[in-house]
Amino acid sequence: MNAPLYNAEILRLAASIPHHARLEHAAATAEKRSPICGSRVTVDVGIDDGGRVSEVGLLVRACALGQASASLLAADILGKTPEELTAARDALTAWLSGEGDIPDWPGLRVFEPALTYTARHPSIRLAFEAAAEAAIAAREARAHA
Repeated sequence: MNAPLYNAEILRLAASIPHHARLEHAAATAEKRSPICGSRVTVDVGIDDGGRVSEVGLLVRACALGQASASLLAADILGKTPEELTAARDALTAWLSGEGDIPDWPGLRVFEPALTYTARHPSIRLAFEAAAEAAIAAREARAHA
């Protein structure tokens, strides 16, 4: 693994985050922060009648790795269930820690150079952690409405 940690693809993703604006009327919101570097990601979600994410908004104040991860999450989150987001979060965590295969989420291979940089893993996980938490909270809020 001699690839640079901050490569052109990471920087491209960091500069082009989809849905990079907070939702005005989110069903739920979750914010995650990395205690190591201070990166922070806030995810707002809306959920449809079928329990799938129907809209998303992000506020990303993170390093390039956290921004790139948020970009990958945002590009494919619509239509996902809380269970799918939880599975993606858990698979990402396992892969980064060397305990699993690369997750089935488009684009995550871009983080292979970061596998040996464990201090960077929390930033990479932030968006996926916040999205899973927000989707679960949105579904629960909808069930109790």
